[in-house]
Amino acid sequence: MKQTFEIKGGPQDGRAHLPLLRKELSAMGLDGFYVPHDDEYQNEYLPDANERLAWVSGFTGSFGSAFVFADKAVIFADGRYTLQAADQTAPELWERQAIPEPGAFGWLAKQKLSGKTVGYDPRLMSPNDVTALQAAAKKAGATLVAALENPIDKAWADRPPQPTAEVAPYHVKYAGIAHDEKRAEIGRTLEEDGIDAAVLTSPASLAWAFNIRGGDVMCTPLPLGRAILHKDGTADLFLDEVKVSPKLRKHLGNTVTVRPLSEIEEGLGELAGKTVSLDPDLASAWFFDTVEAAGGKIVRQRDPVALPRACKNEAEIKGTTAAHIRDGVALTRFLHWLDTEAQSGKVTEIEAAIRLENFRDEYDSLKDLSFPSISGAVEHGALPHYRVSEASDRTLERGSLYLIDSGGQYPDGTTDVTRTVPIGEPTADMIRHYTLVLKGHIALATVRFPAGTTGTHLDVLARHALWQAGLDYQHGTGHGVGVYLGVHEGPHRIAKPWNAVPLMPGMIVSNEPGYYREGQYGIRIENLQYVTPPAPIEGGEIDMLGFECLTFAPLARDLIDVKLLTKEERAYVNDYHKRVWKLLNRKLPDDVKTWLKDATKRI
Repeated sequence: MKQTFEIKGGPQDGRAHLPLLRKELSAMGLDGFYVPHDDEYQNEYLPDANERLAWVSGFTGSFGSAFVFADKAVIFADGRYTLQAADQTAPELWERQAIPEPGAFGWLAKQKLSGKTVGYDPRLMSPNDVTALQAAAKKAGATLVAALENPIDKAWADRPPQPTAEVAPYHVKYAGIAHDEKRAEIGRTLEEDGIDAAVLTSPASLAWAFNIRGGDVMCTPLPLGRAILHKDGTADLFLDEVKVSPKLRKHLGNTVTVRPLSEIEEGLGELAGKTVSLDPDLASAWFFDTVEAAGGKIVRQRDPVALPRACKNEAEIKGTTAAHIRDGVALTRFLHWLDTEAQSGKVTEIEAAIRLENFRDEYDSLKDLSFPSISGAVEHGALPHYRVSEASDRTLERGSLYLIDSGGQYPDGTTDVTRTVPIGEPTADMIRHYTLVLKGHIALATVRFPAGTTGTHLDVLARHALWQAGLDYQHGTGHGVGVYLGVHEGPHRIAKPWNAVPLMPGMIVSNEPGYYREGQYGIRIENLQYVTPPAPIEGGEIDMLGFECLTFAPLARDLIDVKLLTKEERAYVNDYHKRVWKLLNRKLPDDVKTWLKDATKRI
């Protein structure tokens, strides 16, 4: 489970592999090829076998794309990875472009490619992205061609095998609802909508709908596979046969037909004449093409599992609450360590990340981290998605801030928490900025809101104090989180861009405003919280939803300017710290308990 900090890839990969790809393109009669980072499953973290962009370019960031032509190769990376792309790609081979609009497709549209053919893999792109790529190719004068076999896969001689982790039943005591009941309910919804079957392409949907978990993807217990869910609640589940055990077959019962993953095309062909639900944001263009070719009538709609999965049931809330308390004990021990031993100014980012992982690892129930820890000291804290490596590792200097964003995967819950702490004496600006971020965090934690409110409506609350000071942050404020599933889960979120999904009871969402002073320090305060059912407010006329906090670990009292807080905000901090003490103190060693007593004193 130990984190690794060696960044694979680099310019040498591009120098070795780019010529191999160009040779395959020539053999296939293609002048160019589009290489997205996405794999067949739209995973956030990719199995090694699906790291096609990294193989051809050397760039290992989690978001990017490339165009490869006979005489030119261009890689696109967003602001998180600009420096990494420059370090990992050979400058004599790759032109680097930032991803802000117009992005990769906008770049293609401006090229002069009359008579050229540009290939793409329909298994790796959504139908909407294919349409956009088609429009860009047309503007450039090129012809877009779907590649029946990915040329990278053909050129990749030593490609790792696809993961084959055994798929295991997920106990109903954690899931809360038996899998046949879940699918029966979804089936009834399909029937009401006049739909015969839904094709499930998201591994997270498979995990939830069948009460199963896997080990095919780092940091997320996903089983890679596909499913066809019929309106009567029965299903065809397509998995690599090596992953299927007698125990799994017994768990699934006789309402689920387990089939080899290699039969998915055949299974889609059996949908001829039927009305079929496909999610254009999750299913690749290949699924749409295949179902249409078979004579199925496609209805484009959100994955029918996404919303039920997002609205956690009573057992899931109970489980994740318990997981967060265990995680809070580990985090509090780490914060004590930061406030004592790590104040030396000699501890490094990697040492700190490993120390936190070790505290979590003392629990036998920890299955994995929920993502690679973001351990950012000094100026690295100003990079919201920074990932420390052996090459970038630096010390937690005195007189600076240290930001740690981390989480764990437990059988009963998934955690994600960020704390920012001072190393040595903080400056007045550090204290002011931390307090402004805290004000936004409190506003989002305490808001009451009517049914139908989306995360977009609430985003401004977390930014208000920063905006009044002429400050802001360039990332979302909150993302959905699963229960022993993905640490980033839709369909809801809290961010500036419009999201049409209302916040509903049981949805877990992060609350993580921040501030980042480039080249100096970063600040983020993140707790997870879930939406509570509508309840009356004294003197009010409308029952209102709200949030209940899941994450419990002390805030940095040394960074709080009490004068900038209102009476209500001070009360929130004191009440929160009172709950931290009550929930955690009996589970801590004596020295940490003594420290926590002081760390949670009233302000």
